[in-house]
Amino acid sequence: MTETETETDTAETGQDDGPRDIGSGARRAGIRRAIRIGSWPEPGKRGPALTASALLLGLAMLLHAKIPNRIGNLGSLVETFLPWSGLGVPILLAGALRRRSAPAVAALLLPVLAWLNLFGGLLGDKSHPGGDLTVASHNVGAGNPDPAGTARALRTSGADLLALEELTRHATGTYEKELATTYPYRAVQGTVGLWSKLPLSDVRPIDIMNHGTLADTVPADEKAASNRALRATVATGHGPLTVYVAHLGSVRVNPRAGFWTASRNIGVQALGKALAAEQNKRVVLLGDLNGTMDDRALAGLTSQLRSAHDTAGDGFGFSWPAPFPVVRFDHILVRGVEPDRSWVLPATGSDHLPVAAAISW
Repeated sequence: MTETETETDTAETGQDDGPRDIGSGARRAGIRRAIRIGSWPEPGKRGPALTASALLLGLAMLLHAKIPNRIGNLGSLVETFLPWSGLGVPILLAGALRRRSAPAVAALLLPVLAWLNLFGGLLGDKSHPGGDLTVASHNVGAGNPDPAGTARALRTSGADLLALEELTRHATGTYEKELATTYPYRAVQGTVGLWSKLPLSDVRPIDIMNHGTLADTVPADEKAASNRALRATVATGHGPLTVYVAHLGSVRVNPRAGFWTASRNIGVQALGKALAAEQNKRVVLLGDLNGTMDDRALAGLTSQLRSAHDTAGDGFGFSWPAPFPVVRFDHILVRGVEPDRSWVLPATGSDHLPVAAAISW
């Protein structure tokens, strides 16, 4: 076969295209290098925004109490969801690794340490055996479709004292009927009630809706009836125990007012004043406080009482909303008694989860 014939056969069969492969491979390699260069900035340009974001996140955690409330109660809003600020860490970490930014990764140590300092103690189980008395609280929900089923579930909770909030005129009779056998003593004031296995006395309402000058800032159509809190004395084998049941005013987030908390804050002031005047050394506060223990607005209560869950709970104990709880609005606060255990009870027909605690003298 001649050289001319070989070249012709090669052109026809396409088997000898080596030079074209080399050129094509070089082009592909060049494209890959360009993509890498575009994706991975030079070391001095890798992730300055990520580094700054990590530092800001850490400072927001450490200095949350310094975030002002003057504009839309921003500080209280941040503190309400403060535990969830930790979600920023894995998001920023993914970005830092994507950018191969060592400074951003190093900066993430600040929010990690800040979060652990704030909430690391909640990650373990602080409960221990014991308890002379079991108390429970549940916002049963005005729109609860099954108050009878909710009452039956609470009846099996083992609680000696059971506080209910957001009672309606229609459903109160159902709760009274379903709980009567287990709890022979009860006190109901408007939308809150206390069911007890032990005798009750000195029951009186507390107006937490129209207290102080702050009440004048609440529009008339926003004001609720003054029947959302009560005080009672429980006769125990260790002496009298004062029990407060409260459902503080609602909070809302809207574009005009930001984090609106005026009604809730009025209740904090009223309850704080009542607690300061309380003569009994042994006190339990049960209820839906529409705020978290991190929210500075509840300082009037948290400065006088301590959280049973923070002291003897397991985890964060989120209680609202029931399908996917993200905050703990439902609390058991104590003074003069020792929390042994604190836990969240199974869901009922309400949009809140019930909470319970065992206390001892």
